[in-house]
Amino acid sequence: MTIKFCGAAREVTGSSHLLTLESGYQILLDCGLYQGNDEEMESFNREWLFDPAQIDCLVLSHAHIDHSGRIPKLVRDGFNGTIHATHATRSLCSIMLLDSAKIQERDAEYTNKKLLRKGKKNELVDPLYTTNDVGASMRLFAGYPYEKWFRINNEVEVLFRDAGHILGSASVTLRITENGEIKTFGFSGDVGRPDRPILRDPQPMPEVDYLICESTYGDRDHLSKPQENDRLVEVIRKTCLEKKGKLIIPAFSIGRTQEIVYMLDRLESSGKLPHVPVYVDSPLAVNATMIFGAHPECFDNDLNEYMLVDDNPFGFNNLTYVRSVEMSKALNESDEPCIIISSSGMMNAGRIKHHTDHEIDNSRNTFLIVGYCAPHTPCGALRAGKEALRIFGKYKPVKADIEIMDSFSAHADRKELNAFLQNQKAGLKKLFLVHGEYDAQQSFKGMLEKEGFQDIEIPTLGQEYAI
Repeated sequence: MTIKFCGAAREVTGSSHLLTLESGYQILLDCGLYQGNDEEMESFNREWLFDPAQIDCLVLSHAHIDHSGRIPKLVRDGFNGTIHATHATRSLCSIMLLDSAKIQERDAEYTNKKLLRKGKKNELVDPLYTTNDVGASMRLFAGYPYEKWFRINNEVEVLFRDAGHILGSASVTLRITENGEIKTFGFSGDVGRPDRPILRDPQPMPEVDYLICESTYGDRDHLSKPQENDRLVEVIRKTCLEKKGKLIIPAFSIGRTQEIVYMLDRLESSGKLPHVPVYVDSPLAVNATMIFGAHPECFDNDLNEYMLVDDNPFGFNNLTYVRSVEMSKALNESDEPCIIISSSGMMNAGRIKHHTDHEIDNSRNTFLIVGYCAPHTPCGALRAGKEALRIFGKYKPVKADIEIMDSFSAHADRKELNAFLQNQKAGLKKLFLVHGEYDAQQSFKGMLEKEGFQDIEIPTLGQEYAI
């Protein structure tokens, strides 16, 4: 059989890997959207390194758009197989892909208006996919629990195990029988962090022969839990109480937003949260939070115990969930010190772009970056210390304070990834590192080699291996 790397190869977005068995049966692992503005990746989302109509099934690790976001286009371009996922991943995809489709439609409409004004009628573009394509995609989903082997054909069984990254996230283990021989193939998906709020800790995968592993933070370590609580309170106090400004937190609607809200809820219950209004300004995050409540099978023991004293861990007196555009706009017009949590996490789409446009040039404000940002995004520019941001076609000076707390990341750091992989060391024949910037991957590879791992590959986009 062969493995072809069709996304997230020396990149931290666009996850997609194609496994082709000797029988010709094709299994796609993830089908993610590239998120960023790298000119070299401009055509990635519209082109394929395979024929979608020839894919027999898709096994999806989790619902984040950089792992699931091209599914409607895959279906639009001919895929008609089964999409295998956990129950919670299916639930989240039902709202995330619909939200993504609406963004695709709005982006195409905006582009076409500009082209028509320039008299370029022949250059009009179609959206990557539409809401109708999402409906067709959701009919192909099949949901499964953790820790239960299921068969996708006569040759292959699959196991989902909790990856502790977001609600429903899973590592994928394939047990493949070819010519009377059993081979095991693993895909880590995105690995979460131990001892994080809401979700259970990531569980080590069964031992496998071949493994694809993420490496997002393969070159660094995160802050510990006690430090992050104190640091967050410090940032809130300085911004909202001392400077009388707004604390803007760009956060992914799924996972990161709920984690921050849960942390603020616990700080409020313990009397440590400064008395300032908190707004979650993301309709997708509002809907996602409702889905979180419907999947308690993913919660850790701490959250279950906390719910005995607080039956709503995602709500408190000063918290408001914002749905309407009018209220979102009113937040920009207000001078009230407050906390605004808004998506998208990379600041390249959604309501956070409008908050950035209004607030980035005000020195009273603070933007708190709470996770990975691709370099070619506004969030990546802030992490890199850029003095101006291009927003809605114009440059705005960065006068607000920029704070970074990678401890909020849903991705394991290098030590945590190393611990996750330890049980694979003895029998692993080949390890592929994906979903990371090349420098971080090289650093992580060196660390793993010192730990005794052998035959580690860092594939390039389109590279194919026989295994």
